[in-house]
Amino acid sequence: MEILPRISDPIDLRRMKIELLPKLCGELREKIVSTISKNGGHLGSSLGAVEIITALHYVFETPKDKLIFDTGHQAYAHKLLTGRFKQFDNIRKKGGISGFLKRNESEYDVFGGGHASTALSAALGVAAARDQKGEDYKVVAVVSDGCMTGGMSYEALQNAGQLGTDMLIILNDNQMFISNRVGALGAFLTKMLTKDSVRNAEKKMTRFLDRFDFWGAHVLRVAKRARVMFFPGMLFEEMGVTYFGPVDGHNVQKLIEILGHIKELKGPVLLHVVTKKGKGYTPAEERPIAYHGLGIFDKMTGKPAASKAFAPSYTKVFSETLVQLAETDHRIVAVTAAMPEGTGLDAFRDKFPNRYYDVGIAEEHAVTFAAGMAAEGLIPVVALYSSFSQRAYDQMMHDACLQKLPVILALDRAGLVGEDGPTHHGVFDMSFLRTLPGIVIAAPSDENELRHVLKTAVNAGKPFVLRYPRGAGTGADLSGDPQTLEIGKGRWLRKGGDVAILAIGNRVAPALEAAELLAAKGIEAAVADMRFVKPLDGAIIKEAAKTGHIVTCEDNALAGGFGSAVTEYAADNGLTAQITRLGIPDHFVEHGKPAELYEDLGLTGKAMAKKIAGVIPGKTATKR
Repeated sequence: MEILPRISDPIDLRRMKIELLPKLCGELREKIVSTISKNGGHLGSSLGAVEIITALHYVFETPKDKLIFDTGHQAYAHKLLTGRFKQFDNIRKKGGISGFLKRNESEYDVFGGGHASTALSAALGVAAARDQKGEDYKVVAVVSDGCMTGGMSYEALQNAGQLGTDMLIILNDNQMFISNRVGALGAFLTKMLTKDSVRNAEKKMTRFLDRFDFWGAHVLRVAKRARVMFFPGMLFEEMGVTYFGPVDGHNVQKLIEILGHIKELKGPVLLHVVTKKGKGYTPAEERPIAYHGLGIFDKMTGKPAASKAFAPSYTKVFSETLVQLAETDHRIVAVTAAMPEGTGLDAFRDKFPNRYYDVGIAEEHAVTFAAGMAAEGLIPVVALYSSFSQRAYDQMMHDACLQKLPVILALDRAGLVGEDGPTHHGVFDMSFLRTLPGIVIAAPSDENELRHVLKTAVNAGKPFVLRYPRGAGTGADLSGDPQTLEIGKGRWLRKGGDVAILAIGNRVAPALEAAELLAAKGIEAAVADMRFVKPLDGAIIKEAAKTGHIVTCEDNALAGGFGSAVTEYAADNGLTAQITRLGIPDHFVEHGKPAELYEDLGLTGKAMAKKIAGVIPGKTATKR
């Protein structure tokens, strides 16, 4: 590399001759592919946005001018051009820079970006603050077409048109979301890209009407409003946003020319830029879905590194079980928010295309849409990542639970997800969902339990949440058919009279390990797999209290989580046992491998045993 290592901040970029920028873009792609092949990460979107990001930092005076990105998927080139080249090799590693945008990481990261459809609202807020304070700088929001399916984007657009605030919106249209593009907006953008004759006709009409000076401009506005011409940007123009495009997003010199022309325009302006996801790396161009986000892979071939997992993933087991259940129960339908592959619903889609719905990046709509189907006798399974379900809390409360409708939330990536970090850790769902009356919340301890819980949810006839972790299962026996469990009943896995460990979800296995280690120290620990966070198994809690010491263990936030639920039950029922709660403390957990993070948080078997041994009086560490 000749150019990229010499750029310590965008000032160095702006001093370069424009003729060198295509070579720089090539070096950016090489660095991104080389690093992500070793670390894993979000590849395709960042490769597609290289020229956009380079042009923006070249034209605008960052960090004085503010760039705000919708999600960090597309922002790796931004990190490399803003002083993080030397740190980039450790991206997503524990102690390294984040794979997303973080305000405390760089002054160039104006606003954190982990979840979709937030950039327009944030950018409009920054622009409004600028105007309030009488300051002078530009605000640019870089938004992917996928993020435009989220309702917040349209709430922000209508507000921007209403306020008339100066800001530039870059619509990075790579013609797909994480998966294939769906919905009316996708069709609209595709139509815009294929109507060359319409765009040529508009140019001719504009030149003709311009001859009439004032009346020409007036007639042009009327023509657009009356849809006399198929104006490509009508959707945005009608919301008060001036539209330009579409333009080639991989011609960096042309982008710089266009940005130079429109940067001084007043009011909200949208530049529609067409890019290719995975641009410059053949495997990612040919398989953009697979190369959106991935683990370690061979840079030369693009093939993923051999998996060391000895068991199928929880996602795969969920996927196969749902298909199995749907074969005999035709009321089951599946809903996803632009994540069919990530949630495992691609198998359901392929098997039952008429019973599958991808609603785009719209979790709020997904749940109320599902509630509508449930109201008419269907059994909708809404598969989301745990951290994305936060957006649908109101809908789960008002539209599902209040009406006692059997909407099933299948929350993948519950607990600590690893290298994606705090924006994606699913450690809050137990806390905010268990407040809802009438809801059932279950957390299976292994992949076979997941099969049973999913069948239980289908037969429950009430709002139901099942949460399960990312990655490979425990290697549990998957023979036999899924069984319906008794809701609110756990199971004892080990008896012991000194302390009772009540564990939930993927912390059951470490709890059993802790019990074995404690036994070697003369401490007999009972272990229960509680299965359900709501309703709780009161009989188990009462029996556990007889030991005098209860330890709860979870991969959810301690504030309001499973341990809090057990403590509340004990208080309400006059139980006097000492309770020690183990879980996620009251702070956001940074990125790193899950094993590293669980170790730091004291949630491994060894760490749990050490903690428990410290709270059991009268016991020694002497082996029997």
